[in-house]
Amino acid sequence: MLESRLDTVIYRAKFATTIFSARQLINHGHVLVNGSRCNIPSRMINVGEVISLKEKAKGIPAVIEATTLPERDVPEYVEVDHSKFSGSLVRIPMPDDVPYPVQMETNLVIEFYSR
Repeated sequence: MLESRLDTVIYRAKFATTIFSARQLINHGHVLVNGSRCNIPSRMINVGEVISLKEKAKGIPAVIEATTLPERDVPEYVEVDHSKFSGSLVRIPMPDDVPYPVQMETNLVIEFYSR
């Protein structure tokens, strides 16, 4: 469910270098969902919804830098076109599809938060 949030999809599509910069990009009104402005980072994205950046945002140096960084790849459940600065969620990812930076045990996370 966390991978369906707008801020996470923006981050995974490589429109922002960090999740915090993705939230800032959304809060400042630079993101469109299906052509309508959205400034809510926690908005859930449905499969097939088109996420794009406004024309003004396409010239932001941080956005241009983020799209060219080779240090992380776009996961296969996110489809992105960096030439148009748009993308979409192709499918809801399985836990094994999510590129976590560390090896984690999901059951321990669930157990921790269930307290």
